[in-house]
Amino acid sequence: MDTKKVAHELVELLGGADNVVSATHCATRLRIVLNDDDKPNKEEIEELEGVKGVFKASGQYQVIFGTGLVNKVYAEFAELTGVGSKDTDGGEKQVDHAQAAKKKMNPLARIARTLSNIFVPIIPAIVASGLLMGLLGMMQAFELVPPDSPWILFLDMFSSAAFIILPILIGFSAAKEFGANPYLGAVLGGIMTHPALLNPWTLADAEPETIQFIGMNVDLLGYQGTVIPILLVVYIMSKIERGVRKVVPNAIDLLVTPFVTVILTGFIAMLFVGPLGTLIGNGLTWSLDYIYNTAGLFAGLIFGGLYSTIVITGVHHSFHAIEAALIADFGVNFLLPIWAMANVAQGGAGLAVFFLTKNPKIKEIAIPASFSAFLGITEPVIFGINLRFMRPFIGAAIGGALGGAYVVFTNVVTNAYGLTGIPMFAIVAPFGMANIINYAIGILIAAGGAFVATWILGLKEDAEKKK
Repeated sequence: MDTKKVAHELVELLGGADNVVSATHCATRLRIVLNDDDKPNKEEIEELEGVKGVFKASGQYQVIFGTGLVNKVYAEFAELTGVGSKDTDGGEKQVDHAQAAKKKMNPLARIARTLSNIFVPIIPAIVASGLLMGLLGMMQAFELVPPDSPWILFLDMFSSAAFIILPILIGFSAAKEFGANPYLGAVLGGIMTHPALLNPWTLADAEPETIQFIGMNVDLLGYQGTVIPILLVVYIMSKIERGVRKVVPNAIDLLVTPFVTVILTGFIAMLFVGPLGTLIGNGLTWSLDYIYNTAGLFAGLIFGGLYSTIVITGVHHSFHAIEAALIADFGVNFLLPIWAMANVAQGGAGLAVFFLTKNPKIKEIAIPASFSAFLGITEPVIFGINLRFMRPFIGAAIGGALGGAYVVFTNVVTNAYGLTGIPMFAIVAPFGMANIINYAIGILIAAGGAFVATWILGLKEDAEKKK
């Protein structure tokens, strides 16, 4: 494949280099922000060699090439368009792709993208902690070592650390996203997890000490493992930092701005925002827990059936914040198995399309796109196959609903977030063999249900050819 030729043709079909504001890429997609979203020729772009799908979401025009190939196309695309070094005044300046994309989003999508940018970088730490908890649990369950073994002590330290310092991790990441100093964000997270405060992560049954401060009763309770409080605190911190910097002379900015920012935000956090954030966070997680335990199968049907539709909007990126809060409050994530059912169902529908279609290019795309869905990456099969014909997308929704109902009925849970599909077995395993078996059965129900539903609904390829 001549990637340079494909990149050149893509630029022309997008309306020329002047129509490209910025571009970046993820594991499978070229993400482009355009001046005029009406100029691209979607039908001809879909026919380019190597292109597996095209869609517009999150303020970006996204072209799916697949793992590996997207990197090569992006390198040629960047050279042709000069993305990352274009400026309307003719100078050279790095274009902030995330900010360019955000400007074209609606308010809800902006919030979702912001939460995604904050929590996605933290995923490796959460996954590592989840796997370590699983290893610790297996060693204890099967009595592989004595209870007082140093192995138990160390693995307990290693697995709980990420959740204990979660406000510090979020503080750093959120400050970057809000345009504040990330190290000050980490400091605020450190204040909220200070050893002088009772650690609810390890001392859940203890009562915190209460002190009197300017006429207020203040509980000396830490925020280890919490999510909402540090998000609110760092957002306020970013406003304070910017406001202080505007009035402080440059000569003393380094001394005055951090000092004033930390002391003001620190008091606001401990006296007001922290307790309020905890109340909001607890209300959210306990509400979800109530729905999950009360609605049961119905909740699984609805969430599993609708999740892929939510993926199209991009709002699903914000769910990491909710999942992190569930783990902090309950020690388990009961939402992720439902999302996983929706993802593998897309793969099952994609496989059905492979057998039903007579289009060689669709067959070529269907197998790798479906396989990627089983590994947790659904965009290629959703936008490249299922949504393109619509009926397979409906079939996938049916499969996702059936699988979602099953995993809720059998109480399948994980101890982390960030993995779905087959890789999710790693964070399902810590809760025992029954949890593993029920998750595997859920996958078979979701993928198989989607395959059968898509087969029954069939394809309308003539309609696709007219597009």
